[in-house]
Amino acid sequence: MKKIILITGGQRSGKSQYAEKLALSLSDHPVYVATAHIWDDEFRQRVMKHQERRGSQWINIEEEKLLSRHDITGHVAVIDCITLWCTNFFFDRHKSDQEQPSVDEALDAIKNEFDLFTAQEATFIFVTNEIGSGGVSPDSIQRRFTDMEGWMNQYVASKADEVILMVSGIPIKIK
Repeated sequence: MKKIILITGGQRSGKSQYAEKLALSLSDHPVYVATAHIWDDEFRQRVMKHQERRGSQWINIEEEKLLSRHDITGHVAVIDCITLWCTNFFFDRHKSDQEQPSVDEALDAIKNEFDLFTAQEATFIFVTNEIGSGGVSPDSIQRRFTDMEGWMNQYVASKADEVILMVSGIPIKIK
């Protein structure tokens, strides 16, 4: 049976650890889908910390964009995270230094990919950030990205069976 769970919250709110514990409570061998693109050494260290936290019982998939290429039918999967996944779509639309990324094109592409991926019979645990809670950025590209990611979070939440908000390591059931 298909189930979609969205776990959201601020940076360092405990989202990923909660998602991993939930997945392990539902499956002995869950799938971890990492959507991150490694931008620099500091980010590589963050990724390594996440990898170290997971044991050998995890099936690991690294996929920056096309999640639907992977058949996870019958599995429990943590997809970490929507924010980085959106980043990959958003900046793919940035064709030159002068051209601004198109929010509409990126949002349509990621929604389509979400629908294709979640058509499978699996349990999906999506992790995302509430980046719009931190105020309005003075940077126009950041404002457009924040809008897009917020709209994607709303889209996933509308499809989700459950939505959990993490606050200081404490899960609060929203839906």
